[in-house]
Amino acid sequence: MAAQATPSEATAIKRVKKKILKRRRGDYSQRLRRAVQFAFLVLNLWIGVEFYLFVRFYETGGQTVWAQRPPGVEGWLPIAGLMNLKAYLLTGEVPAVHPAGMFLLMAFLGIAFLFRKAFCSWLCPIGTISEMLWRFGRRTFGRNFRLPRWADIPLRGLKYILLGLFLYAIGGMSVAAIRAFLEGPYGVIADVKMMNFFRYLSVTAAVVIGVLVLLSIFLQNFWCRYLCPYGALLGFPALLSPLRIRREESLCIDCAKCAKACPSLLPVDKLVTVKSAECTACMECVAVCPAEGALEMVTVKKRRVPVWAMAAGIAAVFLGVVAYAQWAGYWHTNVPSDTYFELIPRAHEFSHP
Repeated sequence: MAAQATPSEATAIKRVKKKILKRRRGDYSQRLRRAVQFAFLVLNLWIGVEFYLFVRFYETGGQTVWAQRPPGVEGWLPIAGLMNLKAYLLTGEVPAVHPAGMFLLMAFLGIAFLFRKAFCSWLCPIGTISEMLWRFGRRTFGRNFRLPRWADIPLRGLKYILLGLFLYAIGGMSVAAIRAFLEGPYGVIADVKMMNFFRYLSVTAAVVIGVLVLLSIFLQNFWCRYLCPYGALLGFPALLSPLRIRREESLCIDCAKCAKACPSLLPVDKLVTVKSAECTACMECVAVCPAEGALEMVTVKKRRVPVWAMAAGIAAVFLGVVAYAQWAGYWHTNVPSDTYFELIPRAHEFSHP
């Protein structure tokens, strides 16, 4: 027969249960993060619709409803952003073509430095869709799968290899070569070429995308974890971030829920501080932790960072950079309408130089 708990032990147990219940009710980090994800996804969908109407206006010779070109579409041109950033750092001159892409890249690098790789889990629309897919897989099949360590580690290196190839190519280009590329016919309508890739999807591209979607249902964040060079790039400033997840060993109850919840598959329950470049600051580990104070996002001085401060900081950096670019007159690509009338209907004629 089990021994009865003493009154003092029963009181302690009730106090612990009360703290756990209070923590679970009070944690709203994931609701807030998903609200930010949804807002940014809607923003990108709006940009996509407006850009489509813009392209159709010039494709039809002005026979459809006119729409202004949304500069935010340049956020989908990370290579152009990197090229322009290199040219800007070497010359101090803001580029004339696709400047918004450079400012958006600077904003996302700034977010990574200040708030770890939060762009990936708070803002990136591809990351949001990827999360939807693996959550759908978990609800449908009851679980997600993990690759064995011997396969996982080499595959994680692929995104760094892809990033290295891009950096190598851009690193070998002079400022004059960058400007000639971006101000040439292909560079000016690179955004149109990108959209047409999806509008007129080839069988091969459709199969590749289908495979990626299928893998993302079964494996958490397959694209983000193994193939995304943008995420690999943001991982480097994230290593210098003053924020990190910290586990207070004296309060930890060793339930390992944090490790099971981590989309990046980090062993949070075995670490004191999470410094990995794979951490996206999603705070899912903090959200599922049942022990109050055992797991928190903190500064290097161990000061707790509430989730609202994370959200506010991410928004401040993003909106601040965009507002500055608009105020300074650097946000729009100023290409004459005659040039768009000439180039956009012939977009299929221009290939990568």
